[in-house]
Amino acid sequence: MSVLSTTIRATHLLTNAAWFGGSLMGAVALNPASREPDTGEERRRVADTGWNRWGPVQGAAIGLHLLSGLGIVADNRRRVRRHAPTTSAVVLKTATTGLALASSAAAWKVGETVGDTGASATERAQARRRIGWLQWATPVTTGALLVLDSYLGEQQRGTAGLLDRPLGTR
Repeated sequence: MSVLSTTIRATHLLTNAAWFGGSLMGAVALNPASREPDTGEERRRVADTGWNRWGPVQGAAIGLHLLSGLGIVADNRRRVRRHAPTTSAVVLKTATTGLALASSAAAWKVGETVGDTGASATERAQARRRIGWLQWATPVTTGALLVLDSYLGEQQRGTAGLLDRPLGTR
């Protein structure tokens, strides 16, 4: 295992953790906190401030996550091609990454409509209903990516795991 491979894997996991954690924090804390102020303008300002500060970090995390994912697939190309469980997991992980990207983009777009003072009251109300469930799509899909990364890591580990029986008792 090379330092480069370890660095790419670590980058992949850390950026997914940032993507997952930021979206979860938004759903659990920032979005509910933005409903606390008294006026619509204050509520929009709280949400906009928080998401505008987090947006560049999330964008960088997503970009680095995608690049490091390509690096991991390139590093493991033979295993991805020849080992059916790995191939299946990589295909599922790619599809899940696509869903996470789509949910992040949709949440960003719908969130803009919620805070858009030029949008009609009806448009903003529809956007608030959509964001109510959409805000959870990104933490769910990025959490699924973490589970798939664990599965792929277990495939590489071999048989000498913590819970495996000692060789002499088989």
